[in-house]
Amino acid sequence: MNISIISFIALVLVSIGLFAKNVKTIIRNIKLGKDIDRNDNMSGRFSLMAKVALGQSKMQARPVVGILHFVVYAGFIIINIEVLEIVLDGLLGTHRLFSPLGSLYTFLISTFEVLALLVLVACVIFLIRRNVLRIKRFFGKEMTSWPKTDANLILITEVLLMGAFLLMNAVDSQLQNLGSEHYTQVGSFPISGLLIGVFQGISEHSLIIIERSTWWFHIVGIFAFLNYLPYSKHFHILLAFPNVFYSKLTPQGQFTNMEAVKKEVELMFDPNADPYAAPPEPVGEPERFGAKDVQDLTWKQLMDAYTCTECGRCTDVCPANITGKELSPRKILMDTRDRLVEVGKGIDKNGKDYDDGKSLLRDYIKEEELLACTSCNACTEACPVNNDPLSVIVDLRRYLIMEESKAPAEWTGMLTNIENNGAPWQFAQADRLKWKDED
Repeated sequence: MNISIISFIALVLVSIGLFAKNVKTIIRNIKLGKDIDRNDNMSGRFSLMAKVALGQSKMQARPVVGILHFVVYAGFIIINIEVLEIVLDGLLGTHRLFSPLGSLYTFLISTFEVLALLVLVACVIFLIRRNVLRIKRFFGKEMTSWPKTDANLILITEVLLMGAFLLMNAVDSQLQNLGSEHYTQVGSFPISGLLIGVFQGISEHSLIIIERSTWWFHIVGIFAFLNYLPYSKHFHILLAFPNVFYSKLTPQGQFTNMEAVKKEVELMFDPNADPYAAPPEPVGEPERFGAKDVQDLTWKQLMDAYTCTECGRCTDVCPANITGKELSPRKILMDTRDRLVEVGKGIDKNGKDYDDGKSLLRDYIKEEELLACTSCNACTEACPVNNDPLSVIVDLRRYLIMEESKAPAEWTGMLTNIENNGAPWQFAQADRLKWKDED
């Protein structure tokens, strides 16, 4: 076993080990949320996943961007077949292990090259949109230096990886033409073949060095990309499918009832209930009304936070944000993810019962942001991966109103009227139909 194979095995083991460790941490963090049952209607869930996650139906609301994103997405999936060959070549010391597939292999290589070029072009266009055209939704108070850098890093990495792949094939093709040992004759290279002229006159030894360098750059870059994902918004590449699968199948804007409150209301309206009997005491620790910190949210809401693509479509359609209010649905999910990461680090360092004295509410998300929400559900409808920022906003607002009694005076009056009069208006139920008797 030569040093190259040993080095490659070490690279694979370290990369997979680090990735598994980071994924395990993310899963642990998501499980800090409260339980919620999302295992109903499996056929409906698979259908939704095929439509939204696989088919990217929501991305097509903006056709040009949707097509470009689909190109990058398809390239990411299909070119992984080529990555499999590279990994096996590295482990076995072979070169183009799948070449015995003959014409099928030639077709695959041609497809990979066309996709690589399309991905490269799409990423360049995305870079121009972000940094030259400066599309408005890519900016905002929550889009600090790191989110901007993160987006650019991924796009630049994709450009470099696709460029290295095409350059590697071009040099490989020239070495095949020279009849160099170890370089298997395999069909044609429709894109990289156009670059062969650049390498005319370069010695065989130099060409081998260039080919090996680009080979190593390509595969090391892929493993580095893999381990960067858990720290990046691009982790949605992996989470989009389960996130869509477990998304709400009932109407997105439909609010959930809190069981503790629901039981009391049912008891009040039960004609057979003893009006003087106290409601049954809750079993275990009393349930908090709404959410103050990430542990009060459900695991699905926390998965939403990790799946957020930071594309800004939610904020772009938010009427509160459009009119200059504090609220940005994208910031709500970004803050939730940042707080969850902070809580997870605290647990890793100090144990599962550690309390740092901070919370999602106020330390990350201000009251003004929550009160600005109109509950119109535009953010959830716009999200390409079926995130539900509205549910987080509502749960945090529930805590404000039900635990702390903090609501605008107008809201308090409306709620009092509903409680006393059965309507938001300040007149008795007996007078509610008098308007029809007026001339």
